[in-house]
Parts: sequence; structure tokens; C-alpha cells
Amino acid sequence: MIKLLVDFFPILLFFLAYKLYGIYTATVVAIVASFVQVGWYWFKHKRFENTHLITLAIILVFGGATLLLQDELFIKWKPTVLNWVFGIAFLASNFIGKKTIVERMMGNNISLPANIWNKLNLSWVVFFIALGFLNLYVVYNFDTDTWVNFKLFGMMALTAIFVVAQAIYMSRHAETPKAEEQ
Repeated sequence: MIKLLVDFFPILLFFLAYKLYGIYTATVVAIVASFVQVGWYWFKHKRFENTHLITLAIILVFGGATLLLQDELFIKWKPTVLNWVFGIAFLASNFIGKKTIVERMMGNNISLPANIWNKLNLSWVVFFIALGFLNLYVVYNFDTDTWVNFKLFGMMALTAIFVVAQAIYMSRHAETPKAEEQ
């Protein structure tokens, strides 16, 4: 539960700051919150979480452009770029190393055939790319209030639904341990 809170800390603060003070204040809050997130994680674990560092770099670039140019379009593009970066990373893991990112993340907890790990990993690629395009659809077809609500509630709900669907799929394909391993 704490990890989930830490992971969504900048998004929640962005949402609250936007509702109270507007997009530019929310952008500053998101940048500061991302620095706090990275710092807190390092203080607690004495290492950095790659996803936090990637998110921090992207929020610095797109949030910084938003503030410097006073154009909210840059911060609205941030979720798309972040999702596409994750999609590319998951895709690249099919060709780099012996395990996909999904298998590296969950392989210690569940045993699945190699082809299932590959399907799960590729489904994350498709999910991240599609979520990036969906964000752009909302950016260009709705107002900023709708986009902010979609960013928090829509993307979180879609991700939760996708994770549940993956869990169901994994449970159908989980390999049972051999008798000598029990």
C-alpha cells in the first residue's frame, strides 16, 4: 500500500493543486513531488527506482517547457511520452537479456511458460502505446478539466482493469510446482 501511495504521490498532488490553483501551479507541484518521491525512495531503500527516475526526467522536460513557454500542451503530452517510453522499454526487453521486463518483475512469484511471459510483455507494450494515444485523444478533444480528471481517474482505472485481466490470464497459465520442488 505504501509503494502504491509513493508511486501515485505526484499524480495525486498534481490533481489537488490543479483543482485549487490551476495548471501551472499543479505543474510546479508535480515537479517538486517527483523530486520528493525519488529522494524519499532513495532515503528509504538506498537505491533509485528506475520508473521514478524516468518519470522525473520526463516531468522536468515537459513540465519545464510548460512553465517556461506558458503552454499547458507540454504537460498534457507528458503521460503520452511516459507511456510510450515504457512501451518501448517493454518491447526492447524481448530482445535484450534472457527475460522480459514482466518476467523480471513477477517471475519470482509465479511460474509461467516462456511464451506466456512473452505474450504478457507484448500486451503491456500494446497497453502503454494505446494509453499514450488515448491520452492524446483526450488532450485534443476535451478541455483541461476533463483531461486532468482522465489523467487521474481514467488512466488509473484502465490500468487497474488491465492488471486484473493480466492476473486472470496468468492464473489460467500458471505452472504447478513439481513434486520434488514442494
